[in-house]
Amino acid sequence: MSVSSGRTAPSLIQEILSHLGLANKTAAWGTLGTLRTFLSFTVEKDVQRLLRAITGQGVDHNAIVAVLTNRSREQRQLISRAFQERTQQDLLKSLQAALSGNLEKIVVGLLQPMAQFDAQELRRALKASGSAEDVAMEILATRAPPRLQECLTVYKHDFQVEAEEDIKSETSGTLQDLLLALAKGGRESYSGIIDYNLAEEDVQALQQAEGPSTEGTWVLIFTQRNPEHLIRVFAQYQRYTGQELEEAVRNRFHGNTQVALLSLASVIRNTPLYFADKLHQALQ
Repeated sequence: MSVSSGRTAPSLIQEILSHLGLANKTAAWGTLGTLRTFLSFTVEKDVQRLLRAITGQGVDHNAIVAVLTNRSREQRQLISRAFQERTQQDLLKSLQAALSGNLEKIVVGLLQPMAQFDAQELRRALKASGSAEDVAMEILATRAPPRLQECLTVYKHDFQVEAEEDIKSETSGTLQDLLLALAKGGRESYSGIIDYNLAEEDVQALQQAEGPSTEGTWVLIFTQRNPEHLIRVFAQYQRYTGQELEEAVRNRFHGNTQVALLSLASVIRNTPLYFADKLHQALQ
């Protein structure tokens, strides 16, 4: 999920949140999030409800929101295909014609395949001033390798250019190095074996990487090591130096590079908390 910096009208936020399938039975549902597989899903009923919502007298915004925000992305794709088969019309285009403004943007995001949505958000972030270190970093750093590879494949297909080429043309310096390294998807996977020697070496390398031309050390460690290893590096760095690694980033780097590294550190420490914080900022 990529949260844009644009403000959404409070009334729309309240409307959407009021329709989310919030868990009210902890023992039965656990912590699955708010947008989840709808257990009583019947694709034909949803198609009929959406059709009535956009062909009746006046667009029924509540019905559209109620259906799309209570179905998983996979279920929404089934609805789209069934709608096409029944009406010979594209559901996304039909809803775009019926809606406008922020609600239209949200519906487009809900109905797009995830790889296409990520590719478009990545392209927009790279082409927009001041968002590569935010949205682009989020997409490249939080997607699992198969999903990231699918996103990059769609990116090349839709825009006729490799994402790496856009990164090279639209960014520079350490931020460019970070994004290129993440785009390669070369982060190590956790083997279950704790490498104490490597953690010690990484801490020492980061402590010594304070002079000119040492940014590559930070890029390599932040983008290649697995999160479990990095969490131990963060803890050990604090024990050795008396300060959190994020404080060292603030002292060592500036501008978009600092923002990118701090975001990456936040993702590594606790990815769900990172997204919760992004959502909280958006709703403010």
